[in-house]
Amino acid sequence: MVSVHPSQRPRISAPLAPLFLALLALITIPAAHACANCGGKGKAGWLARELAPKASALFPAAPITAYTLDIAETTLSPAGRSVPALTINGTVPGPTLRFRVGDVARIVVRNRLAADEASLHWHGLLLPNLEDGVPHLNTPPIPAGTERTFEFLLTHAGTYWYHSHTGLQKQRGVYGSIVVEPAPGSPPRADLPRIDRDHVVVLSDWTNEDPDAIMRSLLRGSDWFAIRKNTAQSLLGAYRSGHLRDFLKRERARMLPMDLSDVAYDAFLLNGQPVSRLPARPGETIRLRVINAAGSTYFYLSSAAGPLTIIAADGMDVAPIKQNRLLIGMAETYDVLVTIPLSPAAAAWEIRATTQDNSGHASLLLGDPAAPAQPAPVPGPLAIYNMDAALSVILAQHDETGDITDAAALAAEVDRPLPPYVRLRSPTPTTLPAAAPRRSVTLKLTGDMTRYLWSLDDRTMDEESTIAVKKGEVLRLVLVNNTMMHHPMHLHGHFFWLLIPDAGDPAYAPLKHTVDVPPMSRRTIEFLASEDRDWLFHCHLLYHMMAGMARVVSYSEPPSSSTSTSTAVQAPNLGEHAKPHTYAWLDVTLQSHLSTGHGTVQTGRDNLNLSWETGWARVDDTGFEIDATYSRYFNPRWTAFAGLRAANLTATRRSVIAGATYRLPYLVDFTTTLQSNGDARFSLAKNLPLTARLGLQLHVEYDTALRFASTVTLAYTVSKTISFVASHDGDYGLGAGVAVRF
Repeated sequence: MVSVHPSQRPRISAPLAPLFLALLALITIPAAHACANCGGKGKAGWLARELAPKASALFPAAPITAYTLDIAETTLSPAGRSVPALTINGTVPGPTLRFRVGDVARIVVRNRLAADEASLHWHGLLLPNLEDGVPHLNTPPIPAGTERTFEFLLTHAGTYWYHSHTGLQKQRGVYGSIVVEPAPGSPPRADLPRIDRDHVVVLSDWTNEDPDAIMRSLLRGSDWFAIRKNTAQSLLGAYRSGHLRDFLKRERARMLPMDLSDVAYDAFLLNGQPVSRLPARPGETIRLRVINAAGSTYFYLSSAAGPLTIIAADGMDVAPIKQNRLLIGMAETYDVLVTIPLSPAAAAWEIRATTQDNSGHASLLLGDPAAPAQPAPVPGPLAIYNMDAALSVILAQHDETGDITDAAALAAEVDRPLPPYVRLRSPTPTTLPAAAPRRSVTLKLTGDMTRYLWSLDDRTMDEESTIAVKKGEVLRLVLVNNTMMHHPMHLHGHFFWLLIPDAGDPAYAPLKHTVDVPPMSRRTIEFLASEDRDWLFHCHLLYHMMAGMARVVSYSEPPSSSTSTSTAVQAPNLGEHAKPHTYAWLDVTLQSHLSTGHGTVQTGRDNLNLSWETGWARVDDTGFEIDATYSRYFNPRWTAFAGLRAANLTATRRSVIAGATYRLPYLVDFTTTLQSNGDARFSLAKNLPLTARLGLQLHVEYDTALRFASTVTLAYTVSKTISFVASHDGDYGLGAGVAVRF
């Protein structure tokens, strides 16, 4: 907070709106010019490929299985309040699409929205690049009021799903399931018991809030979602839990609190309902095809009927293993078997999907619909302050081996396990071609929760868009997670080999399309570059992807010789996936002795800022200072800024300013500001959460013209938009009022 010295009383300077608008133009004009030229390459490519023969012509003997999917807007209320939602054929989730291997899928997607484009991506299916469904990258978007027909041959069985890749439409309801059965006449798996029923389970998270408003809240660094979920860390909470030392150690290391989910949701759904039921008889074995279609929620799956038997992961068969509690990341699918116990005969056995952050759950009740529910076991309480406990689970898995029995694995399973990757085995060899050239790329998963900028190798997709790959090579990706969040990384158009140390014979490594990378950990995947053109690789936490955590795997020409190292590719047309999104917000405090405010227009790493402070207590005239600046965020420790300052504090009413903010240990921000008149200002600022809702803000500064000043503020969060504040300012004394966030 900028302090105003009361003894200086020249009149207020001219408004800085013209400067603010000029700074805005510096960001928006180049972005608009880039956008105006972003569509040509892709559009020409689509038109040419759309005229080429489709799957029904290429495979005339294949049976055609056809669907029509209408994307439309309606009003739904799964969380008790009617809100606008998007549906497919009138429902959330959309219908299950069922095929057999060898079918040609013909899917007409009709966009019934009033103005917005739409898209559908067929998640996990191997298909032609043009049919992948990422708008502007490899598939034309579907404008409002139009339709597009997708055609592709089904080449592999399993559980998959589909969802929009346009903006935040998936969070609003544009998703559904896909089941591909083996080709007719295929022998059943010899390692499985008889399966009496087959049931799709689509897990999702639901918000009554507009997803764009959620994204805006995340970008502005709001703690409101953590407060709603009771996961906000505080000094008092750390003391009460016995982890005050851990709290201070984390702050000294300049680390933000570990967060298991970015968003506070209003409901969690299973097939569109908080509770679903499936009639079943005692002794029956049911195959559950579980799909995590959530925007940003991991789920623990557990069963009242006993351990889950995992038989497939991401659509691919795995040798059966048992798990008490299964952690499923966004975009992953698992097929599990559940056998209904014989006793009691009249019972409803709960399959429970509990959110990783314990903020809610959804349930499927198997058995007698009228019988009392037998509850599934639930995870224990979160240890949000004990980083060592959270990281010990990760370290423990590194010490595991895949060569243990189910009984030993179940006995050793912790309360909050990681995904059971170490024990997953393909039933058949999955060896990569030995003669293929090999290359390794290390990608750091990076981000800043406060800024909400998520990236790979500290660069967002608009800053570095591609991972070059040569057709025919084997590319190993080493994914190193340097953040305190899980990231489910998904590769379009390919399956990859998941390589886990000590997981047994690598010749039987499981094939997946999505992998969870835990905090402060790493995963290694390999894939054969057997496709062409451009394929998206991204974090499937929706808001992380939208904030920049993505790349395009872009094919170059195959090497002319074994010694060639060229990876030159033509830049792909990325459309909205590479455009930093622009959001604006305003924070204002009105107190009995002063008023402060800060307005921001943010695009990627760039900000336009307008801040002010005016005080009226104990002075004959109003003290006033206003800054209009452009700032550039470099990393969690450094931000630089420049602009103009206008004030009635000194003889110099206007000056050019420039400076930087550096984050010190204990999350203290040190800011240096130089003025064109030769003055300088040095300040320290610290926000300390005393409780989840009550925060202490400390600000002290030295100005070469105005000398020392300080402000101490207490702020109590009432809601997402309102806080009560009380402050003591060195110049204006004590006062109280309200803070409003727009």
